[in-house]
Amino acid sequence: MAIFVSENSDFFFMRAFVKVTDPMIKAMSRLTPSFLVDRLRPLYIARFLFMIRFYIMTALLGYDVMGMLSFPLESEIAIVIYDLGQIFK
Repeated sequence: MAIFVSENSDFFFMRAFVKVTDPMIKAMSRLTPSFLVDRLRPLYIARFLFMIRFYIMTALLGYDVMGMLSFPLESEIAIVIYDLGQIFK
């Protein structure tokens, strides 16, 4: 969001977004290279968070990581939603 809106904006969602993401950006500051532009650091950190969520969490929970297009946790959630839809039909 910081790419499009100033971080000092009075827009409510931007203030909430900065308040939530700043601690993560500060915690991951050692992993970000110094040559990155400040506005691109959150995008770089989001890449790491995606990798952690996609590869490490699925391995810790016992799923096989089958490829770039498989999201085992989301497929389980989709099955539960589908089953709930069948119950309330």
